[in-house]
Amino acid sequence: MRVLLLGATGSIGTAITRELVGRGHQVTGLARSEASAQKIAALGGSPLPGDLRQPEAWAPVVKEVDAVVQAAATFDQDMGETDARAIEAILDHAADRDTPLRLIYTGGCWLYGATGNRIADETLPKRPIASFAWMTEQSRTVLQAKGVSGAVIHPGMVYHEDGGGVFERYLTAARSDQPIEIWGSLNTRWPLVHRYDLAVAYRILLERPDLTGEFNACAQSGVAASDIVAHIAQQTDHAGGYMVRTLKHVLCKYGAWAEGPTLDQQMCAEKLRRLCGWTPRYRCYSMATF
Repeated sequence: MRVLLLGATGSIGTAITRELVGRGHQVTGLARSEASAQKIAALGGSPLPGDLRQPEAWAPVVKEVDAVVQAAATFDQDMGETDARAIEAILDHAADRDTPLRLIYTGGCWLYGATGNRIADETLPKRPIASFAWMTEQSRTVLQAKGVSGAVIHPGMVYHEDGGGVFERYLTAARSDQPIEIWGSLNTRWPLVHRYDLAVAYRILLERPDLTGEFNACAQSGVAASDIVAHIAQQTDHAGGYMVRTLKHVLCKYGAWAEGPTLDQQMCAEKLRRLCGWTPRYRCYSMATF
């Protein structure tokens, strides 16, 4: 399968590239810089010079590939508008194809809002945090588009084999023997997924264009911040303690996106497991290092 991957050098995109190439797929990755191009090539992909903000330059490639994965975000003030322009350009070119385009769009667990003791499946109404609310509209656009076989993946909180991703703040503090800063509450729960397991989910859905709609991707439905901190302290011999920061504090210091990690969430991936046979290999407590 020929795949155009947006966000190929990001945390998730790097794992997707490795997974797809390893399974014999041809990956073209959008590369904004020479460094990004080299990284894509090193992973076995083909770099395509371009900027997510200027889709008119790269979107014609949509006619030449079998599938597109949108796993990129600019994380600036106009990221919603940038994403909308990219999707619009993709769909415009998909309309001229002879065969339907397989299009995988990336949403996220923060679109469900705080779920508390309710475990979110794909039928739960969305209550997105304000800074990512645009993703719900983009998801609908992808799923309703003509000439497209669309699917939306909602990853849980993503972590890395080297302890990066959502645990990076915690680990940085622990390794420098500083208090670990918890946003929200010790009882705040995060649905978790390792980026390699997540990459497998993308690959399986790409290979199953008959499956459309929304799919949650998490290996653990909800792990409490207190458990995460305790495990990190044990793994790193951290004795610096922790401090809890309120929502108001993190919003003022970090911006609107910081509401996401304060959400008490639980989420399940039963649909992905049942329809795709997706079986995550990683659980955060089973790793030698967090």
